[in-house]
Amino acid sequence: MVLYFSGTGNSEYAAKKIGKEIGGEVVNLFEKIRSHDYSGLHSDSAWVVVVPTYAWRIPRIVQHWLENVKLTGSQDIYFVMTCGGSIGNAGNYLKKLCRTMKMNYMGCMEIVMPENYIAMFTTPTQEKALETIRQSQKTIDQAALLIKNSQKFPQPDISFMDKTNSGIVNDIFYPMFVHAKKFYATDACISCRKCAKLCPLSNIRIESGKPVWGKECTHCMACICRCPSEAIEYGTHSKGLPRYVCPKNI
Repeated sequence: MVLYFSGTGNSEYAAKKIGKEIGGEVVNLFEKIRSHDYSGLHSDSAWVVVVPTYAWRIPRIVQHWLENVKLTGSQDIYFVMTCGGSIGNAGNYLKKLCRTMKMNYMGCMEIVMPENYIAMFTTPTQEKALETIRQSQKTIDQAALLIKNSQKFPQPDISFMDKTNSGIVNDIFYPMFVHAKKFYATDACISCRKCAKLCPLSNIRIESGKPVWGKECTHCMACICRCPSEAIEYGTHSKGLPRYVCPKNI
């Protein structure tokens, strides 16, 4: 069974591609996380968790869900992480998570996809995004083949910087930068409420026809990137930048 979480579609695309290749059921974790649904799941085949990379580790909201759900059947679990550059030393923390879950860690595969973190980086044009996705196919196919053959993912070489990024940088980054304080809606807002429906933490409410953000935020970028009128900004950084949604999922 393939479980995925995706804000702007990169991990959704990879999950569905892998699911198709291995012939497995593909489950979107969005509503389960949003509704705090920790009811158990069963799969006779290996589990595959496909998620974006947040500060060189898996999203904390996904880790929290995994720590609280009971996965029965197969004890083998693979992780696939989409990223704009690197997953760092994420595998080390996933090994620890698997020990907690009493699951057999089968490795973590890094898949470079178009950059979507508009809060800090530059998002690509659709042409560049499509080229990056095209280049990702080989790695996605490799991951699917290894899963299909019940083989572990190859272990990458880990540098000191990888350890630093997934360790102390992650610990500092979340409390300092992962918040909703800089999100706001411009007069281009059409009061469609899509942002509120998209938020996996139910962190957006509508007041006087416009979205207002609360204190809970995971920086999935779904609200800002999927706004149909591009009415959401993140401080001054996002102004003028193309919004990114995986074009293969449109």
